[in-house]
Amino acid sequence: MRALTIVEPGVLELGEVEDPTPGADEVVVEVGACGVCGTDLHLIDGESPLASYPLVPGHEFSGVVVARGNAVEGPALGQRIAVDPNTHCGACRFCRSGRANLCTRYSAVGVTGPGAFAEFVKARAANAYFVSDALSAEQAAMIEPLSCAVLGVRQVGEVLGRHTLVVGAGTMGLLIGQLLAAMGASEVAIVDPLSPRLEVATALGLGPCASSTEELDALFEVVVDATGVPKAVEAAFDAVDRGGTLLVFGVADVKARVGLSPFRIFNDEITVKGSMAVLNSFGTAVRLMEAGQVNVLPLLGAPFPLEEYNDALTAMRSGTGRGIKTQIAP
Repeated sequence: MRALTIVEPGVLELGEVEDPTPGADEVVVEVGACGVCGTDLHLIDGESPLASYPLVPGHEFSGVVVARGNAVEGPALGQRIAVDPNTHCGACRFCRSGRANLCTRYSAVGVTGPGAFAEFVKARAANAYFVSDALSAEQAAMIEPLSCAVLGVRQVGEVLGRHTLVVGAGTMGLLIGQLLAAMGASEVAIVDPLSPRLEVATALGLGPCASSTEELDALFEVVVDATGVPKAVEAAFDAVDRGGTLLVFGVADVKARVGLSPFRIFNDEITVKGSMAVLNSFGTAVRLMEAGQVNVLPLLGAPFPLEEYNDALTAMRSGTGRGIKTQIAP
């Protein structure tokens, strides 16, 4: 099969690799669509401590089951699925305390093992979720990032009637913004320097929208950074009201550092939280997507074929591709 391999940081190669063979509890999926995520860029750039190379990236995917191991009872051959790419050991102190997303032996399709920037990929059958024909392959591939957004909004707690701000109107910012609005936030302000992204945010009913936090000239009870950019995190912190919460959601370089005022955290009782990947949120994301409660269509453009991976990565890095969300259709 064809696959895109990170041979070593900064070196990508599209070529033939061995077809995956399912283990007893695994399925092989013919990939319909796979999103390009900020995590993939960190993997390509050698900025992830989790990766070993060579590695086929790609963890936001949907497709059709084409093979399965002899212990798999479901899903069936030919079934359309989306896959939670994360696997946990179930035995470490984090798994045993209900925080499996912090597992000390965490692994994930496309992060620590072969991923879905390929024609086929294998995954644990227990991590597969049925999706109906009402969803396109591209929509179904958005379930994984939506499941991360679901965990993020759970981390900030009650938002009913609260003034909220999302810094960054990329894929994750717009998913989180929609969830905050659905949860009853009195407003969901959006900040992004790219006006086309703000236009999509407005079309989704979010706002007020601005190019910077200074332009808004307001403080918010809940602020989410969805960029991972240190200066944006600092601006997000400065926009938190007394007694408010900052969620650091965007994926930064592991070596990045920010400057936050410890006096403000103390004196204003500001809560700073993080949100890592997926935790009991994938099924919720499937239900939200199937019910149409989150609209991903305005975020999507035409996916790139696998051989145009360089164009896809350029689009992801520049934020000016065919849609807000860049996807590859192997």
